[in-house]
Amino acid sequence: MKLNPLQNDRAAGVLVALAAGDALGAGYEFGAPLPDGAEVTMKGGGPFGFAPAEWTDDTSMAVPIAQALLESASGTGSSSPAALTMVVRAWTSWSAEAKDVGAQTSSVIAAARRLASAAGRSKVHAADFSAAAADFHARTSRSAGNGSLMRTAPLALAYLDREPSELMAAAGVMSALTHADPDAQEACGLWCVAIRNSVLTGRLDVRAGLPLLPADRVSVWLERIDVAERSRPRDFTRNGWVVEAFQGAWSAIHYAGLSASGPAHLRAALEEAVRGGRDTDTVAAIAGGLLGAAYGYTAVPFEWRRRLHGWPGMRARDLMVLGMELGRGEGRRTASWPRAERHDYSMWGRTDVLVRHPHDDGVWLGGVGSLGRVAELGIDAVVSLCRLGTLDVPAVAADDHATFWVVDSPTEEDNAHAAFVLREAAAAVERFRAEGKTVLLHCVRAESRTPTVAALYGASVAGVSPMEALEDVRRVLSAARPNELFMRVLRGAGALLQPRAGIGGVVTAKNVSGRL
Repeated sequence: MKLNPLQNDRAAGVLVALAAGDALGAGYEFGAPLPDGAEVTMKGGGPFGFAPAEWTDDTSMAVPIAQALLESASGTGSSSPAALTMVVRAWTSWSAEAKDVGAQTSSVIAAARRLASAAGRSKVHAADFSAAAADFHARTSRSAGNGSLMRTAPLALAYLDREPSELMAAAGVMSALTHADPDAQEACGLWCVAIRNSVLTGRLDVRAGLPLLPADRVSVWLERIDVAERSRPRDFTRNGWVVEAFQGAWSAIHYAGLSASGPAHLRAALEEAVRGGRDTDTVAAIAGGLLGAAYGYTAVPFEWRRRLHGWPGMRARDLMVLGMELGRGEGRRTASWPRAERHDYSMWGRTDVLVRHPHDDGVWLGGVGSLGRVAELGIDAVVSLCRLGTLDVPAVAADDHATFWVVDSPTEEDNAHAAFVLREAAAAVERFRAEGKTVLLHCVRAESRTPTVAALYGASVAGVSPMEALEDVRRVLSAARPNELFMRVLRGAGALLQPRAGIGGVVTAKNVSGRL
């Protein structure tokens, strides 16, 4: 599907924000609710001993869905039996080494393996999982855990160019691989349709899928959503149940949206989800998938993205690539960004500009060509403001390479959250310097993006205005010419928009690009 720049950013944000919420909640899992204002960090630990910024089973089970759907994007269909079988085989392998597997999911996996063995097969099929899940539901009548809702977000990306009714049906099938209860299937369908709607429109509307439910179920879910909007996550004491996990996630989004918008809303909502206590990682992961769909990859704070990691040996960038390619529906494109080994800037003229920052000689300002001098100059950290190939990345630790999506364009629609992203980039420089690292800040030719961020950083460390800092930067970068959008950021001529609560459970997801 052809996505515009903001839709592309939002597709890329779904899995990253899901994982961020997951890792944020991991260290607080099964704990009591936290007081308002309590600090929430990616501290790791918790009952299963996750590392700081490591995601849990929520993201680990979502990744195989995304990978399988990406493989089938130009093949047999987004949720074909072959794709579903790829998913369940990945889950089976993951479960053998996972730190934590939900009780119901673990039971279904074990039963599915027994079914495959009884049929003389060494590998499971999707049908084995569906049969095992159906049997679990028939035996217990209690198969409405939150384990399918937590992982459902990738499916929405595979159905951006399909009818919402098809997505609703596919979500039910995906849920029923482990969770056959109608509540679980309907929750997955409603959340998937909401994610799809957010990627396409930038709006948060959890009611978008209600018309696709049977008439007698619409009133049930309307009441559940209304309760969520009158409550806070801490009020849902049984959030291991899919209904209360759904309500907890939406209440976090709704409550935080009363006082925040844009990237601030994403952060506040995920922190609110974690402060709600109990199944913190799952509620925050569910909320994160929808918030990422509304606000995008660029809205996820760098401090969360920096060390985000988890099974199967992936990082935030890998999730970004998965989400973007899944949303486009074109499969893996190894010859183009973001998977290409090299990004060609040979037609851009001189890119080897390299000077010291006028306010801090531990910061270098340069073009993309200066990456080749990282080792020579003893540079420890890099802040990149332009696209790079996978082999263009300098030889610094992954944690010390900060990447930001910034398009050198004065057009509002080309940049999501321009002010936030530019300030985040400046904050990344400041963070690296506080850690004693020598930093390279670069874009392509150091003419617009680099001097803008350099001025924001200079204003912070030198105690001058951004415009004064820009004049100092221009003394060493004579070609510095920030575009008008970036100049408005530097002038500080605007502020973030206030949130607007809409009718029918809609929270308008306004981005701040150009609203300065």
